Amino acid sequence: MEKETIAAIATGLSDSGVGIIRISGDEALNIGLRLFKFKNNKISGENIESHKMYYGNVIDSFLDKVVDEALFVYMKSPKSYTGEDVVEIQCHGGVFVMKKILELVIKQGARMAEPGEFTKRAFLNNKLDLSRAEAVMDLIHSSNEMALKSSVSQLRGDLSLKIRDLREKLIYEIAFIESALDDPEHISLDGYSEDLRDKLNNIIKELNKLINSATDGRLIKEGIKTVIVGKPNAGKSSLLNALIGEDRAIVTDIAGTTRDTLEETFRCKDITLNIIDTAGIRDTDDFVERIGVDKAKKFAADADLVLYVVDSSVSLDNNDKDIIEVIKDKKTIVLLNKSDLDTLVSETEIKELLNDDTVIIKTSAKESVGLDELEKCIEDMFFSGIINSNSEIVITNMRHKEALMEALSSLNLVCGSIDSGLPEDFYSIDLMSAYASLGRIIGEAVEDDLVENIFSKFCMGK
Repeated sequence: MEKETIAAIATGLSDSGVGIIRISGDEALNIGLRLFKFKNNKISGENIESHKMYYGNVIDSFLDKVVDEALFVYMKSPKSYTGEDVVEIQCHGGVFVMKKILELVIKQGARMAEPGEFTKRAFLNNKLDLSRAEAVMDLIHSSNEMALKSSVSQLRGDLSLKIRDLREKLIYEIAFIESALDDPEHISLDGYSEDLRDKLNNIIKELNKLINSATDGRLIKEGIKTVIVGKPNAGKSSLLNALIGEDRAIVTDIAGTTRDTLEETFRCKDITLNIIDTAGIRDTDDFVERIGVDKAKKFAADADLVLYVVDSSVSLDNNDKDIIEVIKDKKTIVLLNKSDLDTLVSETEIKELLNDDTVIIKTSAKESVGLDELEKCIEDMFFSGIINSNSEIVITNMRHKEALMEALSSLNLVCGSIDSGLPEDFYSIDLMSAYASLGRIIGEAVEDDLVENIFSKFCMGK
């Protein structure tokens, strides 16, 4: 059955210099021609060229009036984003103008595209595999340089090529086993189990590498969940304000001013920090403040990174020991704050309570001292390894990680069968299971409801 022709505003729905209305489907060109009048009257559906830009006016044929001056681009199937005939009308970027032109396109026979439907059609028409299609949305939502690089890598097909390579290795072994079982006179399986074990060890190593990259991938994509903890008046809120460059948190000399969490996003070089400023942790009889203290401890326990702010002008006490008990197993940077005042807390004291490897930085949030060192420290702590290498593939999608783990589990079962001395026909089932799990990453043999779920999360017009 012929697919419906779809249309949507492909640019942001806000006043801007240029707006784009995208049309895709068998009737895209005819619909576009019915509402566009070219300045060159010789242009028609018979002689219009693909991938060439034409100037003219959008016409409301129902009222016989000009709606806007615009540019018209026709991209003939299959050389388009969706693999279908595509028309883009590039008009002035006023919201009313874009909506008016889209309304005319709908009146001429197109229907409103669903979120992600253009990219979904690209996937269904084999213009993109599923991992590359998902990379499109990751690219749009990239919030830092590393996330952008990772998305571009996956959109370029680096992950797809790796997955296809692994699947080719598996399907070769499956075919070899089946052929040998069907024709044992000509194809020998002598010594094959040991040879297969060596091959699987290499594949398992590659799978583990991809799976292990997923933690870093989550940080790249979502940002580092960073929680600021410390006693009241240690300078936590001042630190947050200094980092983001504005007075978001209330700063006073009154202990317990911050009673709830305050969340902000901060770009630290190429990294996004999702910073949570918490209530000062101390023993208190104030019911509301105690709720804030409990929340601070919970956030710290769930954090990727803890910034423990210590007022270095005040001696450590039982409240500090309480804080250290919460954060002792977390990635932590200790900030000896108020370094512009007389110091009563030494680095040695901190390391005795935490450990000798604890990173300690002397800061003054008031004077913005030590912030550059803090940024460099965070960069080294989280991104000193594989993420800085452009040649490495980083898994940023939980669906991909789950499929990789399923494939790994299947291959471990094959290795178990080999070690147990089971016959070769036992290997094929688990090898095929691993092959299928990897196939789900790139969209081979995936269920329709999964496809619907993935593309429903895309923005409109993409």
